[in-house]
Amino acid sequence: MARIVPDIIPPTQDLTLVTPDMTVRDAARLMRENNIAAVMIVDGERLSGIMTERDIAARVVAQGRNPDITLVSEVMTPDPDTLSPGDMAASALRMMREHNYRHLPVVENGRPVGMVSIRDLYAVVQKELEADLANRDAYIFGEHYGATAS
Repeated sequence: MARIVPDIIPPTQDLTLVTPDMTVRDAARLMRENNIAAVMIVDGERLSGIMTERDIAARVVAQGRNPDITLVSEVMTPDPDTLSPGDMAASALRMMREHNYRHLPVVENGRPVGMVSIRDLYAVVQKELEADLANRDAYIFGEHYGATAS
């Protein structure tokens, strides 16, 4: 079974970290430049929150707030649920499904080391299922039907 690091995300994943005092507009620009849908907010080196595209839509745009003066700290999700590098993909997927998350920070000793998305997890689960099916087919059709009767 796949582990979050290194099977889902590489140990050297580029992190896009922002501070709580950054404006939502500046954070959104970083998200666009890095083609990501979520950023981790850090206070020093410690994870303090997460802000996603959904947070921007629901807490800034839908409420008519000005992204040029609204701070990330005002709209982020503070103290988010997190994963550890050694967590299994299946448990991460379960947590994401139960809480309707699309992204989860990966932390080690309180410090962010990566971000995993639901898309990343589904890709790994799909590969595992395809491998299981191939192994099953090889067993059924290779050994079972390929064996000759004596």
